[in-house]
Amino acid sequence: MNRLRWRWQHLACVGLAVQAWLPVASSAAQGDAARGALAYAARCGGCHALDADRIGPRHAGVFGRRAGSVAGFEYSPALKASRVIWTAKTLDQWLGNPEALIPGQRMGYSLGDAAIRADIVAYLASVRAGSGSVSPGVNTQSAPAAR
Repeated sequence: MNRLRWRWQHLACVGLAVQAWLPVASSAAQGDAARGALAYAARCGGCHALDADRIGPRHAGVFGRRAGSVAGFEYSPALKASRVIWTAKTLDQWLGNPEALIPGQRMGYSLGDAAIRADIVAYLASVRAGSGSVSPGVNTQSAPAAR
């Protein structure tokens, strides 16, 4: 009987430990939109804006959008032909290694830090198309528009 009791206590402790760990792992995977706004400005703002095309296409409303589908933006043939839909998973893959996700694309930047990627993805998830929201420090007028 003592052995059975010990097993139940052990399982209960393991269960509590897993329960305590899951929210931490989940929140790390989800990222922080406030930190993401700052990271977006610092790491993406040189080429992208939320509501205007620049060197790269606009990002507001990117979630659920098909890659290469912003009207009027000149994408690489590879991106236009891809069937990628932007989700948290595909955006994380894209930011980590664009060429691995869509060979032949033209973005010459990747972001190796998974936590910063998660923050940027969380930020992009919070921004809707036509929201008029501009991330801190991003000047949408300073870079030439894409051709």
